[in-house]
Amino acid sequence: GMMLFGASGDLLTMFIALEVFSLPLYILCGLARRRRLLSQEAALKYFLLGAFASAFFLFGASFIYGATGTLSLAGAGKSLASAGDTTLGVIGLALLAVGLLFKIGAVPFGSWVPDVYQGAPTPVTAFMASATKVAAFVALARVFYVTFDSLADYWRPALWVVAIATMVIATLMAVSQDDIKRMFAYSSMVHAGFLLLGVIALSEAGLAAVLFYLATYAFSAFGGFALLSVVRDGVGREATGFESWAGLGRRRPLVGALFALFLLAFAGIPLTTGFVAKFVVFAAAGSSGAWGLVIVGVLASAVAAYFYLRVIVAMFFTDADDDTPAVEVRQPSLATTLPIAVCAIVTLGFGIAPQWLLHLAESATPFLR
Repeated sequence: GMMLFGASGDLLTMFIALEVFSLPLYILCGLARRRRLLSQEAALKYFLLGAFASAFFLFGASFIYGATGTLSLAGAGKSLASAGDTTLGVIGLALLAVGLLFKIGAVPFGSWVPDVYQGAPTPVTAFMASATKVAAFVALARVFYVTFDSLADYWRPALWVVAIATMVIATLMAVSQDDIKRMFAYSSMVHAGFLLLGVIALSEAGLAAVLFYLATYAFSAFGGFALLSVVRDGVGREATGFESWAGLGRRRPLVGALFALFLLAFAGIPLTTGFVAKFVVFAAAGSSGAWGLVIVGVLASAVAAYFYLRVIVAMFFTDADDDTPAVEVRQPSLATTLPIAVCAIVTLGFGIAPQWLLHLAESATPFLR
């Protein structure tokens, strides 16, 4: 479903793909063996809000069909470019944008992200934070670049507002979190705001920057959530509270070092893929004249570095309280160890030498248009 969502050439197939990958995710979110009520509540919220978002998407597709007589992305784009009256096209654009922005978790359509990420089983959350975001952003970029290229004067100012709101609000909410899983959820929303800068650039460089960002962020996010799943409290539940991680880096240096690597990548520290990804996205947005967005993005990155470094300080420079229950790092299976190792190698390797992946992203942009 996710592969088809980003590769679809028409809106009806894209809607079917949306449902194909959304329905299993609703079920997976409610399958936590522990904290079952929280997990089932997350699944229900995701299902209800996702149903509304899918309805918006389908309604938008019907308006595009009414305006152009076709559901093909390229055909609708050509028709809108030559149309004298684009009223129906603009309405369809707004409705489709709601469905797509919901899937990427942008403000104000991403209210589901913190609750769902926290309630879902961590392996499912890792999958959603990486694969789902990639599929949703590729689909969003294709719809805006192929179908609504001629209506850029309408959607670019709207995405400006959404991107700024996403970066600012999600960053402020992440700072106040005491649960690492919820902090990661708001962090994913912040990164969605950064990715929107590449879409707003409306250029080949912006599209290549989005692809590079998605590829590298997917590995970092998957690795971070995978490490969260192996740290448990005394009763076998995932230890996601900040206080539980105090001193963990000194007791288990390898776990602490790998988790710190992923956190530094999220923060955009040099020699990690996060730094290169943010640089290319900001550069693409700046070259298109969106310097206001770049300034907001840089400031949001600086503030976001605080809550990432806060976890690193807790792991290596803070002693655990006597009242805090002891946590244990379970020996991960090969199916968990191998992905974490691959994610760490990609995060560090392409942070030091990103040229091959950057070239690959640039080579892939013509296929998305």
